[in-house]
Amino acid sequence: MLKLNNITKSFDGKTILNNLNLEVKDNSILSIVGPSGAGKTTLLRCIAGLEKIDSGSFILNDKPFDPFDESVKERVVGVVFQDFNLFPHLSVMENVALAPQMVLKQDKQTVEKNVNELLDQLGLTSLKNQYPFELSGGQKQRVAIARALAMKPQILCYDEPTSALDPSLRDTVAQVILDLKKTGITQIVITHDPDFAKKIADQLLEVKPLNN
Repeated sequence: MLKLNNITKSFDGKTILNNLNLEVKDNSILSIVGPSGAGKTTLLRCIAGLEKIDSGSFILNDKPFDPFDESVKERVVGVVFQDFNLFPHLSVMENVALAPQMVLKQDKQTVEKNVNELLDQLGLTSLKNQYPFELSGGQKQRVAIARALAMKPQILCYDEPTSALDPSLRDTVAQVILDLKKTGITQIVITHDPDFAKKIADQLLEVKPLNN
């Protein structure tokens, strides 16, 4: 279980998160919804260690956890970014394999086995030699999910997973997230779409802009 205790974060004197307390249960899906400026993405970036909190603490599995600690964060929290952030000069296979090779120092045979399993799980096997420019938005997103999962994180975060996609793909994205829940991974989803949030969530957090 991930616990957030009194998390506070400000930018340029403006408080974005103010003494936020939250619990995310293992193998659950938390949807965080709210309008622009409410702090959704800031919260996700703090959980993922991309922004350092001003005060408060994180507890993971009953032990203190610092998402900003480079030695542990990539193995605990994975992020699927809104614009996917795929490397354009690398194939699907190479995009997914890069981090396990570079960060986890896994041998080539282990990486290839794990990546092939992930690509099969996400319906990407036939695309493994293609490059990002050859993929649809939905395919890029699944590659981004595979790349995050390749680091074997305990928690997978999504920043607006439907915003860059055709509305018709919303249910497909929801099904991918729900299918991943069966593997035991905890997921946190930032979205402006309340219907999508309710469709996938075990837990719903609504955030509103603070009055500074």
